[in-house]
Amino acid sequence: MASSEAHTWHARVKVAVWLRERLKNLTWGFLNMRRNSYLWIGAALCLGAVVVVAAGRQDKASRPSPPAKAECKLTGGKAVTVDYSSPRAKGRKIFGGIVPFDKVWRAGANEATSFVTDSDLTVGGTEVPAGKYTLFVIPEASKWSLIISKTTGEWGTAYSGPAADLARIDMKVTKLPAPEENFTIAFDQGEASCTMRMDWETTRASVNVAKK
Repeated sequence: MASSEAHTWHARVKVAVWLRERLKNLTWGFLNMRRNSYLWIGAALCLGAVVVVAAGRQDKASRPSPPAKAECKLTGGKAVTVDYSSPRAKGRKIFGGIVPFDKVWRAGANEATSFVTDSDLTVGGTEVPAGKYTLFVIPEASKWSLIISKTTGEWGTAYSGPAADLARIDMKVTKLPAPEENFTIAFDQGEASCTMRMDWETTRASVNVAKK
């Protein structure tokens, strides 16, 4: 009887050990499955983010008014950067036409034109502290007014009004020798300053930008 009970006890122990190992394997398998699922989900999310970013970049590049950038390099490793969109003339009358005189214009297309400086500046003799701004202009036949707005991040046509202006600065207007198809903002680099110019159709508006 004692031998039979011992045999039964050993059998139960074996079954318990088998069940424990089986449960352990099932638990590890479940955890690995969850971990792999999380990895696949994470990979899918990362891939989705990359696709969205790439699609956004491709979408911007294929716009009728694609994105463009201009940079003025200042002493001490400082710089001024303008990000804008570049509309095309396409045979249209620009200034005094689709861009009316004496009205605020976004100086580009799509998103607002940004003006970022990591150094205090003088723009046309007016002090501009380091920071991020939005550019607008008021074109006229003989001169332009450059508006440096403290409001940022808006869509291009959403001018916040004079209350948000940091400054309004006169720009010199000259005639280009040949028509310019693409609206262009560029900096002519000097030794200690730059001339920022806006060219389109047969008009150039320019202003000096210097480190303070």
